[in-house]
Amino acid sequence: GFYTMLGIEEAFRLHHDDGSLMLVYLHVSGDRFIEVFPGGPAPDPERTQSFMHICLLSDDLHATVEHLRENGAPIDREPAVGRDGNWQAWTRDPDGNEIELMQLSEESPQWRTARSAERGGT
Repeated sequence: GFYTMLGIEEAFRLHHDDGSLMLVYLHVSGDRFIEVFPGGPAPDPERTQSFMHICLLSDDLHATVEHLRENGAPIDREPAVGRDGNWQAWTRDPDGNEIELMQLSEESPQWRTARSAERGGT
């Protein structure tokens, strides 16, 4: 499926007592998971949604985009450098959820923060 193209595999499922699906865990890497819940009622248009998109990191954004394109996934925004200095592209999963794909640059605040945390900083 779509997430398999991104190297994300289903890890396991949890079910309610009546056997119906509660949620699916997708394994991203290490201890990183995405929890996917079955659809419910349509969102209330009067309420602001808290979930707008998810962002997944790639070591080679251009190769990831080409792989998705070759497998029929939509590329809504082609790779471009964002305000934070990282390469970014956008796609959607089959349910229409927006997915930002990002390749960190060494000049970006995200990269510097992650490296600082690895060295014991804040």
